[in-house]
Amino acid sequence: MTTMTAGQAVVQALRGQGVEYVFGVVGSAFLEIMDAMHGLDDIRFVGTRHEQGAGFMALGYAHATGRPGVCMVTNGPGATNLVTGVAGAYVTHAPMVAIIGGISQEHTFRGSFQEVDHAGVFRPVAKESILVPNARRIPDLMLHAFRVATSGKMGPVVIDIPRDIQNETAIDVDPALLSGRRDPQALPGDPALVRKAAMLLRNARFPVVLAGGGVKWSRAHREVCSLAETLGAPIVTSYGRVDSVPNDHPMYVGGLGRAGAPEAAEAARQADVLIAIGSRLSHFTTFYDHRYVPSNARVIQVEIDPSELGRNLPVEVGIAGDAGAVTGAILQQIRESGPPEPPQTRLNAVALLRKRRRERLDAEAPVPGKPLKPQQVYHQLRGVYPPEALTVIEAGAASGYAYDRLPFTQPYSLTSPLDLGCIGISYPMALGVKMACPDRPVISISGDGGFLMNVQELETAVRWKIPVVAIVMNNNSWASEKAYQKFFYGERYMEADITNPPLDKLMDLFGGRGFYVDGPADIPAALKDALASEGPTLIEIPVDPQELPYPARAADVLKDKKPTLC
Repeated sequence: MTTMTAGQAVVQALRGQGVEYVFGVVGSAFLEIMDAMHGLDDIRFVGTRHEQGAGFMALGYAHATGRPGVCMVTNGPGATNLVTGVAGAYVTHAPMVAIIGGISQEHTFRGSFQEVDHAGVFRPVAKESILVPNARRIPDLMLHAFRVATSGKMGPVVIDIPRDIQNETAIDVDPALLSGRRDPQALPGDPALVRKAAMLLRNARFPVVLAGGGVKWSRAHREVCSLAETLGAPIVTSYGRVDSVPNDHPMYVGGLGRAGAPEAAEAARQADVLIAIGSRLSHFTTFYDHRYVPSNARVIQVEIDPSELGRNLPVEVGIAGDAGAVTGAILQQIRESGPPEPPQTRLNAVALLRKRRRERLDAEAPVPGKPLKPQQVYHQLRGVYPPEALTVIEAGAASGYAYDRLPFTQPYSLTSPLDLGCIGISYPMALGVKMACPDRPVISISGDGGFLMNVQELETAVRWKIPVVAIVMNNNSWASEKAYQKFFYGERYMEADITNPPLDKLMDLFGGRGFYVDGPADIPAALKDALASEGPTLIEIPVDPQELPYPARAADVLKDKKPTLC
């Protein structure tokens, strides 16, 4: 046994899990833990300007590394400010451990200062919410939090440590509890179901491979690409997961669903057998209907969470297991039966879809006139976009075009809010990505509305010298909502139009470097200069406020309207 303070026990438990950074806003309810970090080089507290920014930075770190992002906040408003960041981890299945400094136990249920039922607040958006009952339990409950966060379908765990428990100055700790880590397990799936899936794919007329988020978390792009190559099947990706496979792979067609590629939708509609690997077949991927996945298609679904199998669409074969392990087992079964020779007509169809997508995107070349359309901005970016760049995009209109228009030639290089649909997330999340991957360029893409939501984190970036490039497409509007008012409410706009300060000058004032670009020819040079800078940079690009995408949930607004096909 080793004797230490409660604060030291928390910090040693974090160090035992290899935690590099703890993101948060300094608060009196966890000063004992912060003090135990003082002078340490291997773990550092990153002070942000808002708890929401801290949660998003931890989320970015988790997406970039596959390891838990850690954040720590004070009780009451500090905790409630963190809810959206925790929800982001829950919705995107990212591992996170959120530590809350709670009020002293003697003050609970007395309406004390900043008293909030933390467990009740976080329970709906966390895998588990833990209240530490005494200081002796800190080591094993911290270990439990990390194990839960990284097991099965990963997600956030909230651990509440009351203030009086942190005051314990001498607790006996078993060192083994401070370094125990979970060994990763790749569950292979039921062999009988694997054989059934392999048989369906071998005999398919036009099989289609749909790669989802599970492919990214299990780092399974090689297995997915090998399966597609063996079958001669097109690869489409689920919503927001367009980087699940290298986009320059000859079988990749595009992203499916909301803001996806029409060519990907066309490929999926031809499927007689569709294998969804690591995908829930969720809302913005399928819209829970058959606009993309034909009603007569036989669906094979591979998911780490058994409860997701057949939840959103009927499946012929549902396999609970790791995306990479199950795909590898299916591929081996197919090869053992004698690899099929993909029909040339199938290969030609995939090549034609890829060609049509390239031609469509190339046709979006800049045309005379200002302001630019977002599509034209992406056309310029594609020519100079670093293949090794890590990209973080916002929810919203202008940034949403990126799913179909940026080249993610390296897998696992995109982070987005996915089904949370959160704006204000991109820039702080990009800071977390950059801190996790300091040797790769990191680019945040957002609209003006979302960027201003967490603009205070510019100060965090400057203070910590985090060289993230922020591209802000400014249309002076809440464009996604304005689109609904345009298409369905007779252009009766209410509070959809906003104003902004000069964002490039705002970055200068914070101590970074700002660029203002309103001509297409200047975009490549601005991006190159920004990427070469040693500190944080921002490129403001005014874009057409009238270029509004057709709303994603049109059918929910007008119940008598048929769903619009991509």
